[in-house]
Amino acid sequence: MIITCLKEVKTREGRVAIIPANVKELTAAGHQVLIQKDAGIYSAFENEDYIQAGAEIVESTKECIERSDLVIKVKEPTIEEVKMMHEGQIFFGYLHLAAIPETLQAIVDQKIHALGFETVELEDRSLPLLAPMSEIAGKLATQNGAHFLRFDQGGRGVLMGGTKTVAPARVLVLGGGVVGKNAADIAIGMGADTTILDISKERLDQLKTKYGRKCHVMLSTKETIERLACESDLVVGAILIVGEKATKLVSEETVKTMKKGSVIVDVSVDQGGCVETSQVTTHEHPIVVKHDVLHYGVANMPGSVPVTGTLALNNESFPYIKLLADLGLDAVCKQYPEMQKSINCSLGEIVHPGIKNIL
Repeated sequence: MIITCLKEVKTREGRVAIIPANVKELTAAGHQVLIQKDAGIYSAFENEDYIQAGAEIVESTKECIERSDLVIKVKEPTIEEVKMMHEGQIFFGYLHLAAIPETLQAIVDQKIHALGFETVELEDRSLPLLAPMSEIAGKLATQNGAHFLRFDQGGRGVLMGGTKTVAPARVLVLGGGVVGKNAADIAIGMGADTTILDISKERLDQLKTKYGRKCHVMLSTKETIERLACESDLVVGAILIVGEKATKLVSEETVKTMKKGSVIVDVSVDQGGCVETSQVTTHEHPIVVKHDVLHYGVANMPGSVPVTGTLALNNESFPYIKLLADLGLDAVCKQYPEMQKSINCSLGEIVHPGIKNIL
């Protein structure tokens, strides 16, 4: 099989979908690997590293795509990239199509197989390819929230851990999954007064066992969110419904009640956001201010730590990339049911239930 790794084009996105060591494994198995020029430089991999691993460096996006059977990328393809693809070609990367209907339509029109890293789902409902990025995003959510709470960054001027005589910042985490737990871990580690809300009673029991008295764990309700959001200095949105748009948990009216200079970090923004006033921002311009509240809505947060992000992603994604190359899509889906769930679109048909009603 001919596998192409495209260079990322999102603003300050430094990750790369494959590392040289994994290229070497593919080429040793008889596959051909094309790497778009400079795809790995922000993850500390030079073009020469890929050449030594057996890859061919190709400058043109069009040539990369046209020559390949399988296109891999970290973030979703652009519409221009999709239009270069041919019927029956496989794309494998993070898609989050529920939030980008225009890209979904282009994928349907081109009749490609679009596989999402984020919808590979094991029998226990865990998401092995999303989990490492969720871990990073959760940790960054609190780090970035703490940064923008500083007065010189436009925030309230609150220190996360407070002092011996001054109360710490109050942090509200919406959702106790991978993102939420990692956001809470960092907030607790920084000394903040931390609360996690979730709707699953089973998960709440797990969180209470994990944290004990280190943080408050509560059932998420409309009233609880409204009451705690206005008391909080930092709100982290960490909601995920696999393949679907995030539920709007924080209304604009609730945002209006929040403290001037408080911060919202909506990690769910790549699935539409769980805060009504959230919007997608970039690493270059990460903040928008609405109702005197700072909103951080960068949709590719792990891209800011590309060395860590690339290695963490490759540890989980490469085995599936290798299986696709070795066996082909049909055989992989038969042998590995989680890969069947990765298929968002196939040959002009929308397959994943989470995006059935988007168009």
